[in-house]
Amino acid sequence: MAVKLRCERVTKYVMPAVRGLIAKTLIEEYGFSQSSAAKVLGISQAAVSYYISSKRGYTMSKKLEKDKMIMEAIRGLARKVAETKGSKEVELNLCDICNMLNKIR
Repeated sequence: MAVKLRCERVTKYVMPAVRGLIAKTLIEEYGFSQSSAAKVLGISQAAVSYYISSKRGYTMSKKLEKDKMIMEAIRGLARKVAETKGSKEVELNLCDICNMLNKIR
C-alpha cells in the first residue's frame, strides 16, 4: 500500500481548486482575461477555462468557498496579483494558503 503525504494530496486536489478560485476572482473582480490570469498564475489558458467552467476542481472549490478564512486569503492574493501582476507574489502566497489548509485539515 502506497503512502501519500499530505503535501501530495494538497498538490493534486486542493491547489488546483485554489488556483481556479484565484483565476475566477481575477477575471470576475479585476477584469483579467483568461490568458492574463493564466500568465500570472503560471498555468495554461485552457486550465483557466476548465476552472471557470467548473470542469476541473469543482468539488474542492465548493468546499473551499465555505471556509471564510481561506476565501479571505484567496481574495487577498487575487488583489495582490491584480496590483503587482507578479508571479513571485503568487508563489509565496500559495505556500501561505497551503500552510493554512494544513493547519485546518
